[in-house]
Amino acid sequence: MNAKKTVFIAALAALPLAIASANAQAQSYEMVIATQLPEDMSNNEIYPALVHFKNLVEARTDGDLEVTIFGGGQLGSEVENGSEVQGGRTLQSTIMSAGAMSSFYEDYQVVTAPFLFTNWRQAWSFFDSEWFADFMSGTVEAADMRYLGTFDDGGGFVAFTNNVRLIETVEDLEGLNIRTEENPAHVAIMRSLGASATPLPWGELITALETGLADGQFNAPVLNTTFNFDAVTDYTTLTGHVYNSAPWVVSESWYQSLPEEHQQAVISSAREAIQLSHGMSGALATASWVESCERFEECYLMPDAERERMAEIARPAWQEWIVDDFGMDEARVQGLLDEVERVGQQLAEDDYRIYGQ
Repeated sequence: MNAKKTVFIAALAALPLAIASANAQAQSYEMVIATQLPEDMSNNEIYPALVHFKNLVEARTDGDLEVTIFGGGQLGSEVENGSEVQGGRTLQSTIMSAGAMSSFYEDYQVVTAPFLFTNWRQAWSFFDSEWFADFMSGTVEAADMRYLGTFDDGGGFVAFTNNVRLIETVEDLEGLNIRTEENPAHVAIMRSLGASATPLPWGELITALETGLADGQFNAPVLNTTFNFDAVTDYTTLTGHVYNSAPWVVSESWYQSLPEEHQQAVISSAREAIQLSHGMSGALATASWVESCERFEECYLMPDAERERMAEIARPAWQEWIVDDFGMDEARVQGLLDEVERVGQQLAEDDYRIYGQ
């Protein structure tokens, strides 16, 4: 073999190592994100939004910040993920349900207020507001987490399913035994409406409905169809009495270790990903409600007037619980409720001013 060929072969052999070395040099930072949602682009709104976030960040940092997503609870429970994010070493970001978030930042429990929102635009506008970002800024001091935004959890608004009767009025809840999350706010809401509440973990829910331990439950329509609750309950009513949300956080310590241009890429990309998720959330929830009406024996969309009747009963009971039992400052609670109402009114006024006159 001549000398030139030998040199050429040696160069080819070294090429993979050279490429690997170049890639290693190109990537200075890593962001690992954990979510309980499956790695599916069509059955939830969070995973596709995270994929979009990954693409944006890596493009905006020219690959210097690599984003890796682990879905389906691969890296543990919500609370376990939250604890790892606080350290920021092996896991830098996660999305949690309201209950899990409240274990790190107690003030988030106020978002469990019954009948908090009347429509998606009001909810999205509120969660995307500077007011709410300021409200959530306490996560930095309380938990070493930076708040990036709020996703809908399963489409936001929930629907009852039960085995006994179709719920058309608040009186129809009287005497029903409803499974709730292990969240005292939900227990207080159910009891105020005349139902009894059985707090159970998710894994025991189907068995509870099959055995009669619980008459019914409530979840977003997308969960009611995905997990086939029509096989164990007959009736469903879309009340929207709870709006399930899923805040997105990132390790503050890790965030502060990034160069400013990378910080900007994370923030701007997260905000765009949140916006992308909103439309998909509404579409999935609407499609799932239509599917619910095909699969359950009877379905009912509760009108606004009856929702307002239920709210007048449930809201005072919830406020008493969160102030007297949970211990949240009454002015802070009322401030959030007032801001939500202001956002709703402003949207309605702006819509009519811009499009109706």
